[in-house]
Amino acid sequence: MKKIMIIGSCGAGKSTLALKLQQITGLELIHLDQYYWKAGWVESDKTVWQTQVEKLAQKPSWIIDGNYGGTMDIRLAAADTIIYLDRSRWVSLYRVLKRIVQYYGKTRPDLAEGCHERFNWPFIHYVFTFNDRKKPKLLRRLKDLKPHQQLFILRSNRAVKSFLKTMVLQQTSLPKK
Repeated sequence: MKKIMIIGSCGAGKSTLALKLQQITGLELIHLDQYYWKAGWVESDKTVWQTQVEKLAQKPSWIIDGNYGGTMDIRLAAADTIIYLDRSRWVSLYRVLKRIVQYYGKTRPDLAEGCHERFNWPFIHYVFTFNDRKKPKLLRRLKDLKPHQQLFILRSNRAVKSFLKTMVLQQTSLPKK
């Protein structure tokens, strides 16, 4: 695993899993939200964003967390490992609300500076309807993976913990350089 892509609903645990994997593997951690958003929640220009993602995907190794459907094909083509956190709407919604309370008025570590956590009804609606509106298309994209690509669909905390334990075991069994 040299290029790990983590996708899933907002609140599914993408950034948390990405950080834990980075600690285990030592791979560069890239939170797409830090590149896409500018201070004050200003979106990146689409052409600039596409170029940025292409540059990130060309790096020799990484862990990238984030969906961004418009550039997902770039990352899917480059990734050797895809992790889809397939969480229920209720788990994702709970985690988003918890995150809002925890970071309200502050910038989370996985966001660009100046993007202060806030309560936003359209965002809450997006999270609540993600599995109905976005998941089917996401699953269709994942059916087209190449034979060298590994797909892990993790649906629970237990599955995530088991996956991380396996990663630790793999890392400790690798020969030392």
